[in-house]
Amino acid sequence: MAQTTLRLSTTGPGLYDFTSEAARFVSRNCAGEGLLTCFVRHTSCSLVIQENADPDVRRDLDEFFRRLVPHGDASSMAWLRHTTEGPDDMPAHIKSALTATSLSIPVTDGRLALGTWQGLYLFEHRDHPHERQVVLHLSR
Repeated sequence: MAQTTLRLSTTGPGLYDFTSEAARFVSRNCAGEGLLTCFVRHTSCSLVIQENADPDVRRDLDEFFRRLVPHGDASSMAWLRHTTEGPDDMPAHIKSALTATSLSIPVTDGRLALGTWQGLYLFEHRDHPHERQVVLHLSR
């Protein structure tokens, strides 16, 4: 068993790849089989496994969520009550609730068992820069 915390700096909404950091952690701590759990310690961002080849996939996914859950100052969001932290905050909480705050990835022969085009991403939902923490827990 091993555990570490990654600190990821974001510059605004979008997907931030942390696959290589997770892969390094696994390779240093496991030569065989195991399970990597990734957990984000925040309520206004999330984690996703997504395609890592074409950046348009990430842009389209971000745009889809912007349209699905508009900014808090949009007229369609006038029903929001939690507005004290700005118009991007409650929509960020909704987006986080629709995605995931943890992921489990099998480890095979000391490597993440991701598919050819899969990557691990922190999905930032807030407008401004943040430093996010992702806990990596490896069980064998």
